[in-house]
Amino acid sequence: MRLLKLAIGVVVLAGLAVAPAAAQAPQVTPPGKQKKLPQPPAKLPRVFGDKTKNLDFLFGALKAAPDQESAKAVEARIWALWTATPSDTAALLMARAKLAMDGKDTDVALKLLDAVIKLRPDYIEAWNRRATIYYLQNDYSRSMEDIRQVLIREPRHFGALAGLGMIMQETGDEKHALEAFRKALAINPYLERVPDLVKSLSEKVEGRDI
Repeated sequence: MRLLKLAIGVVVLAGLAVAPAAAQAPQVTPPGKQKKLPQPPAKLPRVFGDKTKNLDFLFGALKAAPDQESAKAVEARIWALWTATPSDTAALLMARAKLAMDGKDTDVALKLLDAVIKLRPDYIEAWNRRATIYYLQNDYSRSMEDIRQVLIREPRHFGALAGLGMIMQETGDEKHALEAFRKALAINPYLERVPDLVKSLSEKVEGRDI
């Protein structure tokens, strides 16, 4: 836990970069509590043009979206850009990894994602999906390391920030969980569940400090 706190300290100092956490024993999710992270929609729109310029525009549009429906349309385009890869091999491996995840074959999914990351270490979505699997397995050390890799490449990745918040909350660090959730919400104000988490954690953390 000492190394985990050190990792959390790096999150605060670096803003969005997460340091590797110490290995820790898997924690059991309480009965009735479903572990769920922001994920791309099942169907994504096709995207073209300059990826960087498109993302900059879309993040501006997401923050200014007037309602949930508009925000979800913009969010889908952001996920489409994050998911797109010019490598046919990486795309094929990602498709197979998704099938393996859908079939609950996490060992195969992890091996496929390992291969994608080795092939294309700049590909954000491979890191993000592997972080998700590790999170669902309660392997928070490896999940945090993959989240760090995502945020190095895309500091605006609201899914990774929400995942970081979930880990901090589940390991009992409500202060830094609140910080991560607030960063995610500042980027995407229409994230599901996160506003409620921010509200409840604000009451606990900031109420306790008074």
